Amino acid sequence: MNNDADFAKNFNTLSRRGFLKSAALGAGTTALGALLGQNAHALEKAKYQLGQGSLGSPHFKPKAKRVINLFMAGGPSQHDMFDYKPKMKDMFGKDLPEEIRNGQRLTGMTSGQDSFPIAPTKYDFKQYGESGSWVSELLPYTSKMVDDLTFIKSMHTEAINHDPAITYIQTGSQQPGHPSMGAWLSYGLGSENANLPNFVVLHSSWTGRKSAQALYNRLWGSGFLPASHQGVSFQSNGDPILYLTNAKGVNADVRRTMLDGLRNLNEQHFEKMADPSIQSRIAQYELANRMQSSVPELTDLKKESKATLDLYGPDVHKPGTFAYNCLMARRLAERGVRFTQIFHRGWDQHQDIAKDLPNQCRDVDQACYALVTDLKARGLLEDTVVTWGGEFGRTIYCQGKLTKENYGRDHHPRSFTTWVTGGGFKPGITYGESDEFGYNIVKDPVHIRDLNRTVLHQLGIDHKRLSVKHQGLDQTLTGVEESHLIKGIIS
Repeated sequence: MNNDADFAKNFNTLSRRGFLKSAALGAGTTALGALLGQNAHALEKAKYQLGQGSLGSPHFKPKAKRVINLFMAGGPSQHDMFDYKPKMKDMFGKDLPEEIRNGQRLTGMTSGQDSFPIAPTKYDFKQYGESGSWVSELLPYTSKMVDDLTFIKSMHTEAINHDPAITYIQTGSQQPGHPSMGAWLSYGLGSENANLPNFVVLHSSWTGRKSAQALYNRLWGSGFLPASHQGVSFQSNGDPILYLTNAKGVNADVRRTMLDGLRNLNEQHFEKMADPSIQSRIAQYELANRMQSSVPELTDLKKESKATLDLYGPDVHKPGTFAYNCLMARRLAERGVRFTQIFHRGWDQHQDIAKDLPNQCRDVDQACYALVTDLKARGLLEDTVVTWGGEFGRTIYCQGKLTKENYGRDHHPRSFTTWVTGGGFKPGITYGESDEFGYNIVKDPVHIRDLNRTVLHQLGIDHKRLSVKHQGLDQTLTGVEESHLIKGIIS
């Protein structure tokens, strides 16, 4: 691809001629760049213009324009929510058969256990909708929309610990330094709204286990892509974006004069250095200026109807809750934002599922239902892909003390559940199947690469052709290993 060749050429040019001088630009531009998380190693094609992606246009007719990713960080327990295994009730406390585990890799948290006692779910399951999908009592709102969802019960990954697993599903690699899906879509497809970031990240409060795994900003980073494509993380307190409000004594005219002067200096510097990241800085400063009016309008909920607010539930009035962020995701989708990422932490239930898991489900259940229902009512679900899931699932055997009323579960990457909806995915179906223990996949396995490839496909992207040459490889979101399009779940 010519764009990729230009990008690689610019990378080499900068590394030879521009590094030392660009490192001496000083703290002023660094502080301004912090508005959008600009980093000192930003690389951008000089000809890059807002709204124009590297692909020019999708490779084929897309079914979707945008993605909302609802990420349950920590590994939600499929056994207690979606993947019903009734035979396990008769095996309470019995050791997981060796032929099922078959020497598979365990985490350090349970590898030393003398036994692996089976912990059947304590929660009641029922079938709902015309599809007859199984959902537990923990998710009463989700049960009402099963005919809009595509359940995938055969997800799997090689990663068994949180950070590499989250990094893997977000970027296609267990090693840090690769672009996230949002960055790839921003880079490839460009922007539909000149006044908002193309990739927005929202962090949610949670009421389950408080000691949750940290989330690092590289999970929504641009990796080796230009820095302008990284996710912009909104805050729940104060300005949604750092430095959105002008400093005391600085009005709009003063800010405009400052930006014009800075732009002039940057353009002079670009003429001398041919450093493509300078053009990226100029574009980001201008976007930051436009966001001073667009972001306050985005976060003002006064024009939302009472019926809409009630749909999302009482937490929608509290900035930073999952319900509030889901409403923000719908508003971002309306405004053409390409990728919205909502993180909800605290799903790492090694113990005390009876206390923590109901709280986690309560945080997200009504809000997920509201988001899907709201998008559908506004005609946005047709061209918006919504995905829900975590980095892996949890074991059928217990970690720690087992009783019929409480238990814990360790990480389980061999088989877990996610759901998708909208954007041309077939509604009301269940794809894939795990064995009677929910331990191994027995039908239609889906690797995380397969799901990422399929989401790209729905956006009109050939996963192999959205690539950048880096470290001697044609780097893609799906990596260099084989991936498959999940034809059974798309229309």
